[in-house]
Amino acid sequence: MTENSNSVLVSEHELGELRSFIERRSGILFDESRTRFLSKHVREHLIQKQLARASELLRAINGSNAEYESLLERLLTQETSFFRYPAVYKALAEKVLSEIHAKKFWCNPRTLRIWSAGCSTGEEPYSIAISVLDALELPDAWNIEILATDISRNALNVAERGCYTKRDLESLTSEQIEAYFSHSGKDEFRVKAKVRNMITFAQMNLAQMVYMGRFDCIFCMNVLIYFSDDLRANLIRRFHEYLEPDGYLFLGHAESVAKAKVELEAIVIADSLIYRKSALARSATQETL
Repeated sequence: MTENSNSVLVSEHELGELRSFIERRSGILFDESRTRFLSKHVREHLIQKQLARASELLRAINGSNAEYESLLERLLTQETSFFRYPAVYKALAEKVLSEIHAKKFWCNPRTLRIWSAGCSTGEEPYSIAISVLDALELPDAWNIEILATDISRNALNVAERGCYTKRDLESLTSEQIEAYFSHSGKDEFRVKAKVRNMITFAQMNLAQMVYMGRFDCIFCMNVLIYFSDDLRANLIRRFHEYLEPDGYLFLGHAESVAKAKVELEAIVIADSLIYRKSALARSATQETL
């Protein structure tokens, strides 16, 4: 078979079957606006697997989790970077962590739990960890846990390794690079153990998430846009449930909590919009604890 997308056959019906299968398994919706993207990558995948028709691919992913995950890896776009939205991390450091520090200063133990839901190749949770270390007074006196989850095993492998190029780190200050990374090769910088040990990486399908306790902050940025309206609203309700009283939810710029109908207070800080569990929700949470 030549590496020519015209040599493989993908009918509209087969594409629709693949779209439905992926949505059922992962919650990810390739709607009509993404048909060209889906068709292109399915054809590329068929060529790589040396399959002539999409119907053969459907049989393969129905019968094998490995084949399904292989297709999904090709379809997932891992667009991320360190401190991708500076205003968000500024809000985290100057408002959110400041509030948490004041609220929990006299607690024993002092705990901080943050979830990066859709962590991709690790830049987001490492950025969160660096923000925490920079912002918290005496961070060693805190029990800090950052849970970082993603549906992609390949992305998590990169995140767990914690190695990046100098270009990857261009949004960090020289002081942050020196404090939190080791120069381990010509153009390789490895996250230091004190940062890496703050983070637990785990594979998770958000459409089938399980309860993991409460969090002070949840980051789910530019992930919900890939889901249907119903699933998106359901996920926001789950995030709301998992937040501590006064907990904060961080979403992407194009994502909203409006249709979820939950008590989340929108707070604008500089160029960022974040959400805090409202007073009514805080009271309801306390009654259930």
